[in-house]
Amino acid sequence: MKITPISDHGHGHHHGPGGHTHEHLEHAGHFHERDQPLPRDFSERAFTVGIGGPVGSGKTALMLQLCRRLRATMSIAAVTNDIFTKEDGEFLIRNEALEAGRIRAVETGGCPHAAIREDITANLMALEELHGLYRPQLLLIESGGDNLAANYSRELADYIIYVIDVAGGDKVPRKGGPGITQSDLFIINKTDLATAVGADLAVMERDTLKMRSGGPYVFAQVKQGVGVDVIVEHIVHAWQHATGVEH
Repeated sequence: MKITPISDHGHGHHHGPGGHTHEHLEHAGHFHERDQPLPRDFSERAFTVGIGGPVGSGKTALMLQLCRRLRATMSIAAVTNDIFTKEDGEFLIRNEALEAGRIRAVETGGCPHAAIREDITANLMALEELHGLYRPQLLLIESGGDNLAANYSRELADYIIYVIDVAGGDKVPRKGGPGITQSDLFIINKTDLATAVGADLAVMERDTLKMRSGGPYVFAQVKQGVGVDVIVEHIVHAWQHATGVEH
């Protein structure tokens, strides 16, 4: 497992376009140029962690692990996104990640990236409803699986985690995309499969360092719990930094 130091976040402002559009990306973007968390009132909606990544990368498994690790010491609630089902939310409920009332499932329709960037209304409503009911300290949201160009709006997520897995091959980090280059934390999951799929973790680490300009990343086996404690440390640090509250 490899981790780079946690870095503090500055504050900037970004306004996403209204409606549903497909953004044209000139390049993958740079970690130091990423949208910064927006200064806002966390008493209206708790600090929100957005988890994104391609289908099958391990987002829902990470949601489950985070709920299990954090629920004893923090009040949390969670929102999942699926295109036409509520499968991921039902998975969390079935595995008792949290009490069922603290989990909301949003059906996004055919463009899951729009629900986390261009038209975030349904997700904001779900998060705000949970906040009103439970007054959590932390909210988790999982996007529907999408391509490497998908990333969260800062109007929705204060802290962005992007998950890939080695089954896609060791070329994935150098392909770039906002999730890889501009997420606050990048996770390379299922490292135990590297030999089976012929992926070179050293190549993935080299390309990650290059593409993220030194931004933090974690090698993990989320389902087995490997690397999860480090991911939790990053989240808690970011939450403390944003809210000024000690955990």
